Formats: sequence, C-alpha cells, structure tokens
Amino acid sequence: MLKTFFKRFIFGILNPFFYLIIVPVAVAEQNADFAIWLEALKSDAKAAQISEQTIDETFKNAQYLPSVIVLDRGQPEFISTFISYVEKRVNPSRIAKGRALLQEHEALLAQVEAQYGVPKQILLAFWGLETNYGSNKGNYGLPSALATLAFEGRRSNFFRAQLFDTMRIVDAGHNKVAGMRGSWAGAMGHMQFMPSTLLKYGVDADEDNRIDIWTSLPDAFASAANYLSEAGWRKAEVAALEVRLPDGFDYSLAQLNRRQHALHWSKLGVLDIAGNALPELAEAAILLPQGRFGPAFMVFHNFDVIMDWNRSVNYALSVVHLSNQFMTDKPIIAGEFAEKQALSFNQMWALQGKLNELGFDSGQPDGFPGLKTQAAIRQYQAGQNIPQDGYASPSLYQRLLNP
Repeated sequence: MLKTFFKRFIFGILNPFFYLIIVPVAVAEQNADFAIWLEALKSDAKAAQISEQTIDETFKNAQYLPSVIVLDRGQPEFISTFISYVEKRVNPSRIAKGRALLQEHEALLAQVEAQYGVPKQILLAFWGLETNYGSNKGNYGLPSALATLAFEGRRSNFFRAQLFDTMRIVDAGHNKVAGMRGSWAGAMGHMQFMPSTLLKYGVDADEDNRIDIWTSLPDAFASAANYLSEAGWRKAEVAALEVRLPDGFDYSLAQLNRRQHALHWSKLGVLDIAGNALPELAEAAILLPQGRFGPAFMVFHNFDVIMDWNRSVNYALSVVHLSNQFMTDKPIIAGEFAEKQALSFNQMWALQGKLNELGFDSGQPDGFPGLKTQAAIRQYQAGQNIPQDGYASPSLYQRLLNP
C-alpha cells in the first residue's frame, strides 16, 4: 500500500514536467507535418491555376490552429429546447435593434426586395441571427482555419475546396488575403457565406467591381437575397405560422416530410393560432419542435428554402419568428405545458442506444435527435400506445432508461 502511494506521489510530482516535455514535442511534430502538407498543397493550387502571388500570400502565414479542431470536435453539453433556443436568439434587444435598422436601411432593403422577391424583414432576420447585425462576423484568418480543417481529416475534401475558393476570391479581386477573415469554420461576412457560396451567389450590388460581403451592406443583402431566390423563394408566400391543433389530432402526422395541401389540414380541424383559416398553399407540413405539449407550426415551401441555408428546424423557425417581430409584436402563444428541460448530449446518445437495443432503429448514436431518431421514437410510442410526437423528451428518457 505504502509502495503504491509512493509511486503515485512521485508520478504526481513528475507528471507536470512530463506534460511540459511531451505536449510541445507533439505540437512541434504536428506543425512539421502541417508544413510539409502545405508545400504539397501549393503544387495543387498552382495546377488549379491560382496565381503564384495569391498562393504565396495565403500560405506564408498559414498556421495550424489547434483551437479550430477543438471547436470542430466539440460536443454541446446540452441540446436546447425549442423555446429556450428561440428566447435566447429572438430577444428584446435583438428585436429593438432590428426594428431600428429596418428603418435605417429601408430604401436599400426595399430595393433588394423588389429585385429578388425576398422580404426585407427575412433578410434582416438572417443578418441578426448570423452576426448580430454585423457585430460578430468572426476574426479567424481563413487561410489558417480552413487549412487546419483540411489537414485534420474530418471533411477534409470539403474544407480543402473552400480553401481553394478563398484563393479564387482573392484572385478575383473581391478581397485581399489579410481581409479574408470569418468564423473558425470558414463562414464570413455579414451573412456568413462560405467561400464557395460567395463565388456562386455573390452580387456586386454597389457596382465597385468587387463582391464585398464584409463591409458593403448592398453586396451583403443582395448576395443573401440572390441565394434565397436561387434556392426557390416564392414571393408573397408565408414561410411558417403557429397553428392550433384539434383535440384528438394524430401527432404521427406532424413530420417535416409529410406534406399536404393546407386545405387537407383544414379539414382535419387545424387552424392558425388565432383561430383563423389557413392560407391556401400546397406542400404544408406540421412541426412539433418541442413535442405535443409545445407549440405547433405549419411550414410551407419557403420554410424549406430557409432550411436550405441552415438545416436546423429551430434556426429556421427562429428566422421566421424574428422577422415577424420587426413588423408587429407576435409572440409564440402555445407551449405553457411543454417540458422545460432538454436532454444532455450524453443522455441523447444513451437514448439512441437504448432505442437501438429495443429494436427501434435510430441509426448510429450521435447525440442529436435527427429524423431517424424521431422515427424510432414514434415506433416505440406506437407500441406503448403513447401519442406519437417523436419528441426526445426528458420524460421519455426516464421511461426508457430509468423505469
């Protein structure tokens, strides 16, 4: 016992010194490998007909950034409930600032709306959610961030392509290498475009011969509107609205990929939250982002366009909700009895594993409640005669893992 204690005591003293020796060596080796990899990549960039000046400027200061890998592989401790997600992002400060900016840039936004058919309040909502109206555009040097992600291996081909597109943006004269700054994952400018997105959808709205989504609001707004227009935005159609479901509603029907004409839902007794008739639009689906006790929404074609920008249902609903607040106070009404807590990342992982164990295929556990997990939950709920809302709730977790 004393001998074991002595060994642990000595290791406890020496361990910090081992750390001080080993970690710098590991970092040095990583940097050396990164430098060799960059040299090989230069040849590929030349073969891709990127100018030598841009290649030299891009690579001379490119560094391996361990912090980027930490962020890329980071796992959230908790998955927000829909209501908490929205309340955090669509807050009084952001609403007030957005209303003021809507007035300040009314002429510009109206011009962009007239040209592309995308409502000015929708563009402003994206601006508010992406960068808090330009106040948080990210300050990572894109050559270093994208090179790190391309070198690291996870989605390396994607980030390698983004790095090359970063250089093409410089070659096209839209920015200088030093100005190519954005998020750790490569999103940049007021609307957080990836480099490939800028090259495909960017617009030189102020006609100064460069697409400047970092400092030019005309370019940023027009580029975002062009993206949404090309993704299929339909002018004068609502994207989503809160609805009231009738008693006895079959919650298994509330799925993003279950589309019906709004008239079909009307025949089932679905009304908008104020009790009015639904808009006569096709391709309508009902979503329960916080389960059957939370608010219900009907979403339409333009909601899918927002989802093309960001695949998160919570994000897309937040865009619609924030855009509504710019025009009038329009709170989310339902949800008083929704479960307030969210599962942690680890709890969600365990829930997915348990569903698989019971024969309900939720796919490889990943800690996030995607469509496959929702389908597995519905299958389990059907066998238990529980309303099939597909929601990964704390009560469901308790039922499955702590019976």
